[in-house]
Amino acid sequence: MENELTWQKAKARAQAMEMEIAKLIPEDKVVKIDQGKTGTLFSCSETLHNWNGATTVSLSKGTEPESLVKAIEAHYQDSRFTIETDVDIVGDYRVQLRSPDTAENYIIVKDGQGTISIDSGSACFTLPEGEYPGGDF
Repeated sequence: MENELTWQKAKARAQAMEMEIAKLIPEDKVVKIDQGKTGTLFSCSETLHNWNGATTVSLSKGTEPESLVKAIEAHYQDSRFTIETDVDIVGDYRVQLRSPDTAENYIIVKDGQGTISIDSGSACFTLPEGEYPGGDF
């Protein structure tokens, strides 16, 4: 946890990383990138929270998402993240980038036909006293 990390900074960092990941997909394979404007807060502990959001990358017709997800995985092999992979409930290959030091994480997976989802969770932070953690952030 970073002592000076606010939910606004945590959100900005997570969204910047979502876009960094999305930009790894070759431009000729991308129709559009939609980043959620808001997200939600989840508890890290009794006193800490993290911001969670998502970006969706729509792919050009005929583009195979799994090879792109695996290319993203390869890009982060020697990075600040540990990498976990599995197959989700519908059989799609999924990559999770996790910070070994914080709750920061990113899940990259095919999301339906012709899209890749990048779900994020920021590092943990202390919410200002009296601020309700429900709703959109």
